[in-house]
Amino acid sequence: MQFNLPTVFTLLRIVLIPGFVGMFFLPVRWANTASAAMFGIAALTDWLDGYLARRWQQTSHFGAFLDPVADKLMVAAALVLLVQAIPSPWMAIAAVVIIGREITISALREWMAQIGSHTTVAVSMIGKLKTTAQMVALLLLLYREPLGGFPTRQVGLALLLIAAALTLWSMTRYLMAAWPVMQERMNA
Repeated sequence: MQFNLPTVFTLLRIVLIPGFVGMFFLPVRWANTASAAMFGIAALTDWLDGYLARRWQQTSHFGAFLDPVADKLMVAAALVLLVQAIPSPWMAIAAVVIIGREITISALREWMAQIGSHTTVAVSMIGKLKTTAQMVALLLLLYREPLGGFPTRQVGLALLLIAAALTLWSMTRYLMAAWPVMQERMNA
């Protein structure tokens, strides 16, 4: 396994998770600002590691495996924390949809690999919009305090619900792409 800067950024996201969780629960007034900042740094490294890996031609199989794992761990940690901090049905529904989609698609990919098949669904504009809405929503919700007159919590929840809807769309696209193989295996 070769370590390069993009891989180090990906590993940094994973290493930040315990600090992020600990920061979230600190009994100090600035805990929300610090945990939102840590999440923001993680989100920035997500963009940066992919950009640098492509730009410097340092992509690797390990990096391709680890990058989505790091993303999913950080997002899942943030969602779990937020469901506890903002206990509402809408928050819980969005968290279950987003985390459930990741589990479903991961299981689908593993099963497809086991049967010697794979289905790829290219990253689309919908996927980019979902990721952007999700990251901005999580930042706003982690911050939780109004910024001037800007209602961070309400806008964050609205964006998270949009991200959840786009997540369902994305999952449907993956399942539709895999459906012919699934149907063939069920009928065999």
